[in-house]
Amino acid sequence: MQGTVATFDAATRSGTVLLDDGSELAFPAAAFDASGLRLLRLGQRVRIERDGTGHVNRVTLPTFD
Repeated sequence: MQGTVATFDAATRSGTVLLDDGSELAFPAAAFDASGLRLLRLGQRVRIERDGTGHVNRVTLPTFD
């Protein structure tokens, strides 16, 4: 699934994404750390990966695998 970065705190490495359906989804630092990214900016498109329970386990750029 994809969405747009709504908030990102570089100090805590966590934030929220506004999904295409209008709902907001929080992601933890571990999901950001799993991406290998160094920074996210507000309004940036991202791809969200979730596990079977719905927990966000990775936030990446749509062009990255």
